[in-house]
Amino acid sequence: MSIKFELIDVPIPQGTNVIIGQAHFIKTVEDLYEALVTSVPGVKFGIAFCEASGKRLVRHEANDEELRNLAIDLCKKIAAGHVFVIYIRNAWPINVLNAIKNVPEVVRIFAATANPLKVIVAEVEPERRGVVGVVDGHSPLGVETEKDREERKKFLREVVKYKL
Repeated sequence: MSIKFELIDVPIPQGTNVIIGQAHFIKTVEDLYEALVTSVPGVKFGIAFCEASGKRLVRHEANDEELRNLAIDLCKKIAAGHVFVIYIRNAWPINVLNAIKNVPEVVRIFAATANPLKVIVAEVEPERRGVVGVVDGHSPLGVETEKDREERKKFLREVVKYKL
């Protein structure tokens, strides 16, 4: 048996974040929809899920057609069983991740980011693929200074208002 690796580029439009994970059941898209819509008022999203058995369809739900299409397109490129993709706007991943992780079908989260992202997919035989991991963002350029710490704290308090 051989393994073929593929690197999938993830498009992330300005103002959008993507969450990629793995789940295990046909009702995943409906449960993820409920988790998102009840987490943040006004969140916009598109969800797609690669069904791994039965009809093996890309299942999808959304409250935003552009984000639905992005999620479907990425699922088709990844083409790995039980992988889901969620694109969100008007929210940050931190606002929805706990709700997503609490969906009974969710097995793991590979990435939640607005950074440049690539998905590493392994193919072990025709029509059998899996996500090996992700490459999220860039490598560090150094260690934060006192000025950098002050900027981080200011960002958290004044820009995203996550701290008092």
